[in-house]
Amino acid sequence: MTIHVIFDFSGCSGLLLAPSPCAMVLEGSSEAVCSPSSLELRPSGHRTSSSSSSSSSSSSPLQNHDAFLTNEKEPAQYGELIVLGYNGCLANGDKGRRRSRLALYKRSKANGVKPDIIHNISTPLVSKAFTNKSQHSISYTLSRSHSVIVEYSQDSSTDMFQIGRSTENMIDFVVTDTSPSGQGAGEGQSAQSTISRYACRVICERRPPYSTRIYAAGFDSSKNIFLGERAAKWRTSDGLMDGLTTNGVLVMHPTGGFSEGPAPGVWREISVCGNVYALRETRSAQQRGKLVENESNTLQDGSLIDLCGATLLWRTPEGLRRTPTLKQLESLRQETNAARPQCPVGFNTLAFPSLAQREVVDKKQPWVYVNCGHVHGYHNWGFRKEKGGGAGADERECPMCRRVGPYVPLWLGCEGGLYLDAGHPTHAFCPCGHVCSEKTARCWAQIPLPHGTHAFHAACPFCGTWLTGEQGYIKLIFQGPVD
Repeated sequence: MTIHVIFDFSGCSGLLLAPSPCAMVLEGSSEAVCSPSSLELRPSGHRTSSSSSSSSSSSSPLQNHDAFLTNEKEPAQYGELIVLGYNGCLANGDKGRRRSRLALYKRSKANGVKPDIIHNISTPLVSKAFTNKSQHSISYTLSRSHSVIVEYSQDSSTDMFQIGRSTENMIDFVVTDTSPSGQGAGEGQSAQSTISRYACRVICERRPPYSTRIYAAGFDSSKNIFLGERAAKWRTSDGLMDGLTTNGVLVMHPTGGFSEGPAPGVWREISVCGNVYALRETRSAQQRGKLVENESNTLQDGSLIDLCGATLLWRTPEGLRRTPTLKQLESLRQETNAARPQCPVGFNTLAFPSLAQREVVDKKQPWVYVNCGHVHGYHNWGFRKEKGGGAGADERECPMCRRVGPYVPLWLGCEGGLYLDAGHPTHAFCPCGHVCSEKTARCWAQIPLPHGTHAFHAACPFCGTWLTGEQGYIKLIFQGPVD
């Protein structure tokens, strides 16, 4: 659909964005220039009835997250967002909007918004945009004496979900910084977070095929997105405005179907208006990357979203149907334990602990030498300290093959949405010891995840630990019962 824009930057003007079939086109009309008094943020005369009906039918365009539940017996599910590094649950438990994963369902009433009117105004009027809580808007401050405000109107065809660090009601999914081993930032650490309070927004089409798009930045309690003088922003080729958030929102779409074991895609940055750009030199650089015209902000199964402190995985309902449920993972655990793997030295039977048991090592828990894959029971001998400090204090010598390396307990990956298939747990990530199917291990070991301002590292999706070794994972070598 094209959005025709009547816009004049030389004078004060309040201009209407009318939908039409293609990209945005600048028409520029001298007749559109109006007096400064008409620039106040209020509905244009020809849309008064629609605006008033919207306000009467919905007291708040950004509905509470409880509105995910509809009166329908089976509300349409758009997909699920899963935060990497938590293995199925936050360290302190999933509570309300602060959780490790969130399923997005069709709302009982649409709360999406779309661009409607552009105002080219002077600074004194900016305050009116902030206080007009019945109108969504994006404010671009170009200088102390010049700002552009884009008003947004109700869109009955879409649902909007907002993600960020803020715990305010307009945020549907509260996300905090993820550190290795799944230890998220605590309440007292949130002020030091690199994740924006209003990081991004996801827009879902309410009709099949339920296309889902992502945009940088979310609306605050005043229903405003504010890009100050120092924020990266610009006028597009068609005369409109666009910009980037401070630390940016990065997206990587997989190459090929995610469940088929895809090759990693290319990380891109998503703008406030949903356009796709190459990455900046550093995360918060003022200069934007080059526009990538042949890529879109539409999420697909396996798309990764990085918020500079936490990375989210998007899974579609179709993709989730191919992943193991918690019940299936429990069945795989029991099946593995039923084979009665044994320690090749102590000959004691090993068993993976219950999926509900986290961080507490069980006496029967299997341990692995991550450099070779031999699985043993726990023992407190075999430490090796090479001359010159070649081996660390926590490294051991495998009694089966004499290879020296880390010796860690094995943990089953509990977050089914991170799996590519429901295969047997035969491989473990190095050096953390999280166990999953071979297909899942191969895929995640190839994906570089953003870290810091411009670094990328492959990491375990279950705990966030950086992967080591030649491949980042190892095939487990179990010994069966001698009887």
